[in-house]
Amino acid sequence: MSEKNRDGKRTARERMAVEREKQKAAEKRRRTLIVGASVVCVLGLAAVIGVVAANAGKDKSTGAGPAVAPLGAKGKDSLAIPVGKDGAKSTLTVWEDFRCPACQAFEAAYRPTLHELSDAGKLRVEYHLVRLIDGNLGGSGSLRAANAAACAQDAGKFRDYHDVLYANQPKETDDAFADNDKLIELAGKVKGLDTPAFRKCVEEGTHDAWVEKANQAFRTGGFSGTPTVLLDGKNIYQDQTMTPAKLKQLVESANRG
Repeated sequence: MSEKNRDGKRTARERMAVEREKQKAAEKRRRTLIVGASVVCVLGLAAVIGVVAANAGKDKSTGAGPAVAPLGAKGKDSLAIPVGKDGAKSTLTVWEDFRCPACQAFEAAYRPTLHELSDAGKLRVEYHLVRLIDGNLGGSGSLRAANAAACAQDAGKFRDYHDVLYANQPKETDDAFADNDKLIELAGKVKGLDTPAFRKCVEEGTHDAWVEKANQAFRTGGFSGTPTVLLDGKNIYQDQTMTPAKLKQLVESANRG
């Protein structure tokens, strides 16, 4: 075989190898788009246990005291904040963490559909607020943001404030939501939310123990990461074929049935 032919075959093999790598990268991006960045919002890793132990005692906001549920909370132990009508035929249960980038990715993709379906009375969304990232990386931003969102629920402004928090989510490693002043500043983006009552609720951590209780329910519920998204009890976030359009179809089919 001539040197030229060998070089030609080697070049062809290299091109094929490069193309395979491109295909793998494209598939990885596709999967990431579908399921978000849940790999960084996972519970139960050995490293997490070490971080939790290392940070024990550093977080002053441990949620000690009675669990005060926000107004209108539903479900077992009043751990769910409902959005939508009680009579909706479909219920979407979402376990989320305001510091979790996968939760933000899910919200960005599905928010318009969830708003449309809940506003039409076809879907009720029940949000459970946890602090998984606080345990993974240390800090208290998940707790502080969840408490503030519960305070917004007391004011009847949960959904709008919920969306503002995700629209302004810091990097996962930046514990910016640990600053109550930042959370109060963001409340200014929701008409009528920044009131003395809301500020007091945020600053005093009125719902801290409630968030801790929800977080414990998440841990004992056998869930592995956030977001965990259940449609009428079925985990749809693990379905890699799921899209906003498919979710809408499932909900509308249930309403027709």
